Amino acid sequence: MNVLKFGGTSVGKVEPLLNVKNIVCSRDESVIVVVSALSGITDRLLEAASMAECGDESYKDAYDRIRERHLTLIEDLHTATGDCTVTASVTAAVEAGLQELRALLDGVFSLKVLPEKTRCQIVSFGERLSSLIVTNLIPDSRRYDSLEFIKTTVKDGRTVLDSEITDSLVKAAFAGLKGASDKQIAIVPGFISKDSATGEITNLGRGGSDYTASIIAAALDADALEIWTDVDGFMTADPRIILTSYVIDELSFTEAMELCNFGAKVIYPPALYPICPKDIPVLVKNTFNPGAKGTVIRQQVHHKERAVTGISSIDDACVLTVSGTSMAGIVGVDSRIFSALARYNISVFLVSQSSSETNISLGVNAKDADLACKVLNKEFALEISEGSMSPVQLLKDLATVAIVGEKMKSNAGIAGKLFSVLGRNGISIIACAQGTEERNISFVVEKKFLRKSLNVIHDSFFLSPYQELNLFICGIGTVGGNLISQIAGQKEKLMKENGLKLNIVGIARSNRGIFNREGIDLSTYREQLAQQPTLDLDTLRNEVIGMNIFNSVFVDCTASAEVATLYKDFFEHGISVVAANKVAASSDYDNYAALKALAHKRGVKFLFETNVGAGLPIINTINALRNSGDKILKIEAVLSGTLNFIFNTISADIPFSRTVRMAQEEGFSEPDPRIDLSGKDVIRKLVILSREAGYKVNQEDVKADLFIPKEFFDCTMEEFWQKLPSLDADFEQRRKRLEAEHKHWRFVARMENGQYSVSLQEFKSDHSFYVLEGSNNIILLTTERYNQHPMLIQGYGAGASVTAAGVFADIMSIANI
Repeated sequence: MNVLKFGGTSVGKVEPLLNVKNIVCSRDESVIVVVSALSGITDRLLEAASMAECGDESYKDAYDRIRERHLTLIEDLHTATGDCTVTASVTAAVEAGLQELRALLDGVFSLKVLPEKTRCQIVSFGERLSSLIVTNLIPDSRRYDSLEFIKTTVKDGRTVLDSEITDSLVKAAFAGLKGASDKQIAIVPGFISKDSATGEITNLGRGGSDYTASIIAAALDADALEIWTDVDGFMTADPRIILTSYVIDELSFTEAMELCNFGAKVIYPPALYPICPKDIPVLVKNTFNPGAKGTVIRQQVHHKERAVTGISSIDDACVLTVSGTSMAGIVGVDSRIFSALARYNISVFLVSQSSSETNISLGVNAKDADLACKVLNKEFALEISEGSMSPVQLLKDLATVAIVGEKMKSNAGIAGKLFSVLGRNGISIIACAQGTEERNISFVVEKKFLRKSLNVIHDSFFLSPYQELNLFICGIGTVGGNLISQIAGQKEKLMKENGLKLNIVGIARSNRGIFNREGIDLSTYREQLAQQPTLDLDTLRNEVIGMNIFNSVFVDCTASAEVATLYKDFFEHGISVVAANKVAASSDYDNYAALKALAHKRGVKFLFETNVGAGLPIINTINALRNSGDKILKIEAVLSGTLNFIFNTISADIPFSRTVRMAQEEGFSEPDPRIDLSGKDVIRKLVILSREAGYKVNQEDVKADLFIPKEFFDCTMEEFWQKLPSLDADFEQRRKRLEAEHKHWRFVARMENGQYSVSLQEFKSDHSFYVLEGSNNIILLTTERYNQHPMLIQGYGAGASVTAAGVFADIMSIANI
């Protein structure tokens, strides 16, 4: 025999009530059905009682709404079932109960007094009325009055279950049900009870219907307890926050209790106490989706490939800190704290104490925080006045998160991984606690970081079906546009083969931006951008930081010095940066070093592989050599794909001026090709490589030999293009000489013995730099290990597609793919 409990949402409307009927009637064996009040009715009853106590005549309106809710539901059930006989009988029974309720409310209004026993009487009508409706809806069912067998007593001023008497009365009440040859259906109102000594109506507290069902299941040694609610079961995290959360198939009793105590409102925690010792399994099911598998709670579970089973949270927490030098080594301070709070029924859900015993932090619900602070300041008033203790510190607007799992016990590294991933995402821990059973690690963060905390934990402990990176892409020119296309083309493959979801949550260009934490439709992003208001730098910064989303990466595909100034703020907020933009890495050395140090300190990445050589693995190779103990002695490189393209393309048929125009048209050069022709771009690249090789160098330290007269760089772009053909004859004359001598031009960057230079040089056919096609780059690294035979890296060094691919590779390295 099973005991089934249906919550308020399951009995509050016609559709779920008909599901309840079908679920119960489909059983072949006898069942006991425990029901809650209609959803929201308990609160309405308490509200009406409070109005009446205060002399507020609107209690009558509140009563009328309660009456209408029940009678309307009966009428709607009649319409749905067509059974007028049932409608008439249940209406009469419910009306009788409502009249009794009205009389109680009138009495409270007259006396302006609301004794606790009267409050309990009033609130009991929720379950008493709903059970009448359910009994009349389900054929051949019989209503059992739980006031006759669920008994309470008073202990230490609190109403608690009178377990011994209740157990015997439940067994007597249902003696003929279990093992009966014919199917029987018992309907029981949950929540309500009676004092075993006085006979006054009491209740089992909020969530008491779960408790009622559990008490009955334990007393009768039921085969299972079924909790029917409005969710598919216990979820790995709050589905309203974590869209990728999913139903947990199995939980141990301990795991379920831990999750419920920290905010997972699936089942009332005390409901697990009676059935846990008897190992009666609990099945959590969804009335609105009866076919869903649900969650099974039992002593021994068979899942557990992962250490962390689920995540739970409380979003209205506060932390009190009691501190003072007089606390150290003094016996009884903790006792005074908890005794003082207990006198005012203030519950503490988290305790964290320093080993020096000079302070203790307590997690309490926000509604109790101010009172708790006042109580403790009064308790330690003498010590505070003497200066041996400080006034109680109260921190508000906090949230508490708990990760739970049976396999966390003795599983080294769980706490380290937890705090590491939170730190990398810029989330600071205010307080934390873990018991010796090691099934729960709880911590407190600022409330604004709750969503981010849950997401990063869910993602990092593989509770999500895939790892997520949330990308902000700034710049949608040739590189940024290609990157977005590449991501869109690879997105499904990465999710399927690598378990990685790249979620583009922000796209910005010079004066427009779109931001959506759920992800942007990449097929229409340009149209969306066109419809957005003007975007300035501060707004861009605030949008990226303000989204406060986990595993964030800012991807800079611009050449903007202004955008590069945002990196510091991003690092401070736990946001990694991938930059095709060379400005930051080639800026003043102190700024470069500070950014690198800050990223390292904050546990985020600052990657700029494409600053040199587009998609070639040059910077990564230099870092790998240095990290393995090698030292870079000399760098010789052809680093300008633009200049290489120009000097490989120039010929008798294609003059110098035309090659420059072609480089711009084909996307090899900067928008202003003079940046390339001046050697400025190569200087920046040499500075970046030299810094990554371990040398302190600024752009001013690089000697540059120009191959174009200075006046070409001091005019407007229009004048530049007009004057450029005047150089063609000279270049053609020099080109013919090179051709005759079997030589090629290469614009070379060099670092050696503290000297840095860029210049146009000539190379014979026996040199590595001679055979360099198109826009390719080539680099020679002479190191302590690679001394006689330098390491050579060669390949495409320019072009939007390969640069975008290099940026993509940096993004993937952040995901460790």
